Amino acid sequence: MRIVAGDLRRRKLLANPGQNTRPITDRAKVKLFDHIRDLLPGKRVLDVYSGTGSLGFEALSRGAKSVVCCEQDHRAHELLIQNATALQVTEKTLCWRVDCLRCSFKAQGDAGWFPYDVVFFDPPYAMIKKLKRGSPLYRSLLRLTKDDLTTPNALMVLRTPTESEFDLPENWVPFRVLNSGGMDMHLLRKESIATEELPPEPELDADSDDQPVTEEGEVQG
Repeated sequence: MRIVAGDLRRRKLLANPGQNTRPITDRAKVKLFDHIRDLLPGKRVLDVYSGTGSLGFEALSRGAKSVVCCEQDHRAHELLIQNATALQVTEKTLCWRVDCLRCSFKAQGDAGWFPYDVVFFDPPYAMIKKLKRGSPLYRSLLRLTKDDLTTPNALMVLRTPTESEFDLPENWVPFRVLNSGGMDMHLLRKESIATEELPPEPELDADSDDQPVTEEGEVQG
């Protein structure tokens, strides 16, 4: 796995050898970023279910201002931190070990991580069939329509198996689908048209991992 273009081009990334993450192929990544590259310079990025950071680091390589990577799997998170360190982008990257279904998405620490301009939302394929109105995954997408989390006209990229059926909050309006190797990459634009009630902030336990983690692996806050 590697960065395919930009300032970090050809730099290799560590990947989780297990089955908990699905690194995107170089071919699919080229196809996706050829469509969105002009939307990245200077933007704040959120990479949800980031794995070891392939999409987030690609965005940084192509000029994004910062990236917040949310990942729950312990091993993938360790490799995510190692990748940020090896690429020397720790000042632009926040590695957050968190349950993405219960995450506030409000990155703590230094100010300026959000509101996000671009969101990569890449849950495990098995979860897509559960993406129905009212489900935890649906509420996560709905939470990301809040104006303090995402900017007007924010871009979201949702990766799913080809021809999957699922529900989306009305604010996330599809405008293009890119297909590559059995996957669909849905490009969605945030629009202020929904009347759906926004979900409350997640109720987190006191020992929740819903806190950013520094490149040294220490919890902030």
